[in-house]
Amino acid sequence: MSNDTTDITKSTINKNARLPDGQGFLDIELDPSLDLFTGIERLKKEKNAVLLAHYYQEPDIQDVADYIGDSLGLAQQAEKTTADMIVFAGVHFMAETAKILNPSKKVVIPDMKAGCSLSDSCPPPLFKKFKEKHPDHVVVSYINCSAGIKALSDVICTSSNAKAVVESFPKEQPIIFAPDKNLGAYINKVTGRNMLLWNGACMVHEIFSLEKITKLKIRHPNAKLIAHPECEDPILRIADFIGSTTGLLKYTQSDSSQEYIVATETGILHQMMKASPNKTFIPAPPNNSCACNDCPHMKLNTLEKIYLCMEYEIPEILMDEELRLAAKKPIDRMLEISKAAGL
Repeated sequence: MSNDTTDITKSTINKNARLPDGQGFLDIELDPSLDLFTGIERLKKEKNAVLLAHYYQEPDIQDVADYIGDSLGLAQQAEKTTADMIVFAGVHFMAETAKILNPSKKVVIPDMKAGCSLSDSCPPPLFKKFKEKHPDHVVVSYINCSAGIKALSDVICTSSNAKAVVESFPKEQPIIFAPDKNLGAYINKVTGRNMLLWNGACMVHEIFSLEKITKLKIRHPNAKLIAHPECEDPILRIADFIGSTTGLLKYTQSDSSQEYIVATETGILHQMMKASPNKTFIPAPPNNSCACNDCPHMKLNTLEKIYLCMEYEIPEILMDEELRLAAKKPIDRMLEISKAAGL
């Protein structure tokens, strides 16, 4: 079981004094003639830096990244990198994970305010009290959570390996699943488990409009609906395929259909279109006036911010060592389970 003695309320992010008050990034004017792509490549070589980017980043960031992936792939890359500095184009829990796995390396993030609504929905002090009410349960936490939640967990999972992680426990073992209730409900359904779910959700995946998607399917009768398991159950029920971000990408490459309605953050469409340029990809509409569903946190990162954080090496992720060790244990267990499952 997890070690609950860790101070889970400590800040894991360095609010560097060189950052303006209340600002998450360096606001320095760059020479408008600077070629950011060339500049970033130069800084990679000068500083022996690796740029890791999530699929939900803007296309230009994906194109300049050394590795693009989902949460599992990014964690695996962070674990094995030989770079001296990790530049993480994602949100803060992802950069935290990189630091947890690489305590001796410098980890920087373009914008410290690139947070996560799902991670924010599970404050460590409240979750600790919740966990204490169920002492016979093990805790499986989705990687989209803070280092404090990871430190309270027995094993971490991603949408790619959640089924394998849950099934690594005996069926009679009670499990708490946090923080995503939709992913937890989906894993309950596919495994036959009855996990106790924390009531958290992702703002991006929770606002897809069933009505608008149904109308889209009528207008595009040959299009398949593919959905991320963080979506709500009504969306998943009508989906032709459910998978992690990487799983959705691979499905569109191997499947014979020519048209897809994609129910996840729109950043993945860039890779889908690059891999299958002759296919059509339609972003699933949210329940608001927008035509597509972008994560406002992911989209805080820009090429300018990446260049500046590499040049000045801030904002930097720093972490209390006791917290880091407590959070590393369940991540290591996840990586072991994933390796054994061939993921």
